[in-house]
Amino acid sequence: MNETPAPLRLLVVIPTYNEAAYVTEHLTAVRALPFAPDILVVDDESPDGTGEIVEKLGAEDPAIHLLRRSGPRGLGPAYRDGFRWGLDAGYDVIVQMDCDGSHRPVDMAGLVSVAQTGKLALGSRGVAGASTEGWDEKRVMLSRMGNVYVRVACGVKIHDITGGYRAWPAECLRRIDLDAIRSTGYAFQIEMALAALMAGWPIEEVPITFVERRLGESKMSGKIIWEAMWRTTWWGLRLRTNGERRRRLRPAAPEPHASDAVIGLPEFQTVAGAEDEDTIV
Repeated sequence: MNETPAPLRLLVVIPTYNEAAYVTEHLTAVRALPFAPDILVVDDESPDGTGEIVEKLGAEDPAIHLLRRSGPRGLGPAYRDGFRWGLDAGYDVIVQMDCDGSHRPVDMAGLVSVAQTGKLALGSRGVAGASTEGWDEKRVMLSRMGNVYVRVACGVKIHDITGGYRAWPAECLRRIDLDAIRSTGYAFQIEMALAALMAGWPIEEVPITFVERRLGESKMSGKIIWEAMWRTTWWGLRLRTNGERRRRLRPAAPEPHASDAVIGLPEFQTVAGAEDEDTIV
């Protein structure tokens, strides 16, 4: 007798800091999706009352959860805590997304569909079918050059490794030692993707439409950009001094695109249960 498979347990992790102007609209849109995912908001003690708003929403909808953080602020620490919470709670797929409207809930179905096959799904602005709204030519060029720099420095073949809209199979996250991930700003996105690659995890880039935020203030700063630059440079230098790692970072495979961007590489970050515990950061 065939057993009916258990339904997918899906969690969306959303870090917040001073997102009171948009958080209600955003969480409502995510919960309104046909597959109605659970939500975990990870709030870094927002002084504008974001946490209190989420708490009230959670009282009305038990699928909305709030994790208040009092430790060091930053995108990386918030996501690490959110991922741990989701893994401990037994979710099968964990989606990460921003709260500022730049990541459209409607694009989540494509990411989750890929993650259900076991691949890490990266929401990409750099593959066929992707687009951006509200960016001028300078902003588009900055994003492209940043991704080109990572590809050249680290020898990877992902078109958009800096994006923050992703769907993680839980098993992929379990393979990564989150305590070894040290980036705090947007370098976190690069570091996590590299860690997944070096853990040998398959990756697929999924086209999305990225929308410039229309409410609140951007968290991007010179400090965050500098962290991404120096960490990427350091990772690249470490790879270049290790011939075996560098060789394995350049597999004989076609350039990935929206339909088959699958890359499998040995470990890069400290990976739980792996034999080589060396870390590049």
